[in-house]
Amino acid sequence: MTKTKKRHISGVLLLDKPLGISSNKAIQIAKHLFAAAKCGHTGTLDPMATGLLPVCFGEATKFSSILLGANKTYEATLRLGFLSTTGDAEGEISPTSATVPNPAFSECEQVLKNFSGDILQIPPMYSALKHQGKPLYAYARNGEVIARPARKITIHGIQIRSLRQNELHLCIQCGTGTYIRTLAEDIGKALGYGGAYLTSLRRTAIDGFDISQAHTLPALEEMDAIARDACLLPVHCLLHAYPAVALDDQSALWLQQGRIIECQPDNCAMAAGEIIRLYSRQRFIGLGEITAEQKIMAKRLLSNVYWSATPV
Repeated sequence: MTKTKKRHISGVLLLDKPLGISSNKAIQIAKHLFAAAKCGHTGTLDPMATGLLPVCFGEATKFSSILLGANKTYEATLRLGFLSTTGDAEGEISPTSATVPNPAFSECEQVLKNFSGDILQIPPMYSALKHQGKPLYAYARNGEVIARPARKITIHGIQIRSLRQNELHLCIQCGTGTYIRTLAEDIGKALGYGGAYLTSLRRTAIDGFDISQAHTLPALEEMDAIARDACLLPVHCLLHAYPAVALDDQSALWLQQGRIIECQPDNCAMAAGEIIRLYSRQRFIGLGEITAEQKIMAKRLLSNVYWSATPV
């Protein structure tokens, strides 16, 4: 059997991760479909979660950390009055001791106001956070509980999609570091149910990317190579928050050689430390940084082989 030759392709695939597999498994399938030599991701989803998972190929992996701190949107369904050892449907489920009637819509709205803005959250034991070099979930699987300090997170908004008996469906917009499983449990406690767990979770947006732009694995499998490649977004789509600066050929070459260059007349008056997107002949070449002397130094550049190739 001949081994598939790996391709040095670059770009960003917006993948709609399916239920029941890990993010790493989904990424490895995508990597195989594209025969990509290099592949990475911008943050994981639990196996029980579905939805938007940006996958970075080639040169895009240099900038994959950009989305780790991005705002995200989730559709979450909470089952009130029950607890899970993992906070979701994959754990051992048990009812709480609370005996209260099903909540009213207005009651839920009132309680959810307390979960908006900057709040404190204790990370769950079933998480990848490290304690003495080991992830917390390793301790949890052995029945150990480690004290975790509360961390500040930001909830930009919570809207009720539906309320049916003890099932509450929410749309949640949040900042980085938010554990939706913990948020669900805390909301259940605040409503008087002693807790809640997630029966479903779907990520629908990350920063400026939306689930409507995403591709499923079955759809990608049905495509030929040309159609699949057309699904890739350019590398610089990850970096839209940074201002764009155009360079002449000589300045671009000097940066690639490790030199610090002068700001050109139309790029002056930027603050020291500001990160900028760099282009040469309308092709993205990487990120730069404004120095205290109002010059431009390279921060992270694409490999120069891409500079004269198809825009990435």
